[in-house]
Amino acid sequence: MTSADVYDVRDPERPGRLLAVERDALVPLLRGRPDEDFARQTAACPGWSVRDVLAHCSAALTRVVDDRLEEGVFSPASNDRDIAERSEWSNARILDELERAMTEAGPVIAKAGGALDGVGLGEWVHAGDVREALGEPGAYAGAGLPDALALLAWLTRERRHAPLHADLGDVDEPLRLGDPAAPRPPARYIGQATTLVRLYAGRPTTGTSYELAGAEPAELNIFA
Repeated sequence: MTSADVYDVRDPERPGRLLAVERDALVPLLRGRPDEDFARQTAACPGWSVRDVLAHCSAALTRVVDDRLEEGVFSPASNDRDIAERSEWSNARILDELERAMTEAGPVIAKAGGALDGVGLGEWVHAGDVREALGEPGAYAGAGLPDALALLAWLTRERRHAPLHADLGDVDEPLRLGDPAAPRPPARYIGQATTLVRLYAGRPTTGTSYELAGAEPAELNIFA
């Protein structure tokens, strides 16, 4: 199977694998960081600091692990409450919860039949938000990128997004995303894989270079 066809198949282990790879890269990066780094604002999540993003991630994954997915979960109001509940926690405690949840959420997501796969991708994207806010290289990249691209392709097919054919400068095979049965010709993207992730995640693309024909960037955002 080529990467062009990977959207047809769900790998139930992929979200957990993505979280585990990111856990092993991100948590050590954050341990020992000064408090002022956690207070930095993120460009991707206006109004949220690095600490807020991490608190949201740890809360969201803990909800998955504990099966606390009541109506309205992950709405802006629910996210704000989760962050507020951790306002008195130390940064170290938030990281402890995040590390544990990134370890334990994978098997739960795998058994959910695809309903929670977007959570795994979303938390990986948030790790990129944190890296970018801290000025670290590799935002929306790293060892998890192949799994992230495959998961993105599968999710856009399942959610019947507009079809898109992506020629990625840093990936050997083209990637097809979106609904292959849609009654419109596929849009065309030419650029780097990390920029494609930014577009689909609704993240800033300032300073990047890409070509997109047949679709508007706002059409691609899977988290809108």
